[in-house]
Amino acid sequence: MLLKALLVDDEVPARSELRFLLGEAGGVEVVGEAGSANEALQLIRAIPYDVVFLDVDMPGITGIQLSEVLAELEHPPALVFVTAHSEHAVKAFEVAATDYLVKPVETNRLKMAIERIAPVVEAPARIERIPVEKAGRKLLLQVADITHIMAKDDYSYILTDGERYLSTFSLADLEHRLEPQGFFRVHRRYLVNLAQVSEVAPMYGGTMELALKDAAHTRIPVSRRRAPALKRTLGL
Repeated sequence: MLLKALLVDDEVPARSELRFLLGEAGGVEVVGEAGSANEALQLIRAIPYDVVFLDVDMPGITGIQLSEVLAELEHPPALVFVTAHSEHAVKAFEVAATDYLVKPVETNRLKMAIERIAPVVEAPARIERIPVEKAGRKLLLQVADITHIMAKDDYSYILTDGERYLSTFSLADLEHRLEPQGFFRVHRRYLVNLAQVSEVAPMYGGTMELALKDAAHTRIPVSRRRAPALKRTLGL
C-alpha cells in the first residue's frame, strides 16, 4: 500500500526535486503540495495523509512550529524533515519526527526514511471538506455541496449550485479522494457527484448525458468508454 504524502516547501523547485526522488524511491504517492505551513495545515485538516515531508525554514510559520501544531491532532501524520540545515535535527526529533534528511537528498537515504514509516492501515477517513480558492481566498468547501468537477490543465474547477472554485488538485487526485462518496469519473474532463444527478439521457453512438439538479440544469457528457460502468453503478 502506497503512503499518501504531502510535500511542504516554499520553493517550487525543491518540491519538484523531492517529488522526483520519491518517485525513484517508491512506496509513496504524492497527493498534495503546499508552499507554506498555513496552506499545509489547511490541507492536512481536510485530507488524511500518512506522511508529511517538510522544510524547516519557511516564511511565517516554520516547519518545526507546524509540527508542534500537527502533534495536537487526533491522528497526526508521520513527519520527515527535508532541509538544507542540519542544526535543527535535535529539535525535529523532540517533536517526534520520523526522520531528518539534509539536502541534497540521495534516493537510498530517502528509501531508508520511507521504510521507517509504519502506518496503521485503516479504512480511509471520510472526507467532509475540500480546500479550494476563490478571489484570492482559501476556503474549505463541503463535499456534499459539490455538483461536479471539471479538469483545468493540472488543476481543477469545483462547482456547486451557482459557484465555481479553483482547486490545486488534479482531477485524478480528486477522483481518488471522492469516489468512495459517490463521485464518478464520467469523462476525462468531468467528475460528477451522482447524488446531484436528476436525469440520465441516452445519446447517439452509445454515449449519455447527465442533467444535474442545480438551478442551471447543467448537462454533463458521459464518454462512450465510461458509459457501461456508469450504467452498472446506477443499476440501469
